[in-house]
Amino acid sequence: MSTPPNTAAAFSLPGPPNLARTLRTRPPGGAVPGLRYRPAAPADPEKAEEIDRRLEAWARQLDLFPAQWTGDFTQFQFGRAVVLQHPGAADLERLTVAGKLLLAENIVDNCYCEEDEGKGGAHRGLGGRLIMAQSALDPLHGTRAGGGVAPRCAGRRTAALLSLGPEGLRGPRHPQPDRPVRPGHRPAAPRLSRRGRWAETRHAPRVWEYLVMRQFNNFRPCLSIVDAVDGYELPEALYARPEVQRVTALACNATTIVNDLYSFTRELASDPDHLNLPQVVAANDQRGLKAAYLKSVEIHNQIMEAFETESAPLSALSPLLERYVRGLADWVSGNHEWHATNTDRYQLPNYW
Repeated sequence: MSTPPNTAAAFSLPGPPNLARTLRTRPPGGAVPGLRYRPAAPADPEKAEEIDRRLEAWARQLDLFPAQWTGDFTQFQFGRAVVLQHPGAADLERLTVAGKLLLAENIVDNCYCEEDEGKGGAHRGLGGRLIMAQSALDPLHGTRAGGGVAPRCAGRRTAALLSLGPEGLRGPRHPQPDRPVRPGHRPAAPRLSRRGRWAETRHAPRVWEYLVMRQFNNFRPCLSIVDAVDGYELPEALYARPEVQRVTALACNATTIVNDLYSFTRELASDPDHLNLPQVVAANDQRGLKAAYLKSVEIHNQIMEAFETESAPLSALSPLLERYVRGLADWVSGNHEWHATNTDRYQLPNYW
């Protein structure tokens, strides 16, 4: 495990105003220096290739994205991502379900939220569009005479959003089909619209506000199924325990900050005002982006340390909890490995 560096001497004064033109990147590949993480189990390339084949067939069937986006699909490496994230997966069918959820999350992000992706996303009016799409899951109940019958939603974006709900996760039969919906599978509209509203109004959030927003807009839908993908179920009575909810949230928050750190140069190259943790830290602390980035690494490390520290006694309570916590840790490690090695998509700033 790597350890956080002493960044006290590395902070710099605010730099030039146009980061996109002046930001230098490190040679591709490798982890963020000083980042706290655990090595991931290697991904089986044949298994990853098979998951990619299944996901592309599924996406084509639902018309999730046009043919000209095929290169983006290949570059993302969805199959390798889920194989890294779920080394204990029971079978290919369960891995495919995990891949569908990951793909759907990214389709919604690209098609609805991210203006700089050039795929139809926009900050203005984001909440309203997401609520209309959410009607694919929660249709309007009314009468035709009262104007309460909405047209059936269709198209790749609605299909992607539908896949974020429990009805879209059609895969291996679950031992408890009547189990309440887990927090990670709740509607996407509320958790995605706040970020769009901030961008639309140019709101400059405080660091804690940003972290709250990211907790509601993080990878939790994907981590909430680690037990199902591994072929068992953590009973609802255990899953609902506050300490289990806390370590789950810590894992989700840590891995989401990892995404902010690895996406940093990519996002700023296309949108210098893109909202991410280093940008928020820089604005709040009135410091340069290099210093803000290094402080963001520290924030991640603190959350990661809390996850590891609090997971240990929880794992000792029962073999089932140990298995669940290990699944969370595997997902966090695998997701980091995918970010650190996906050089077609990510490059680090040259801050070291």
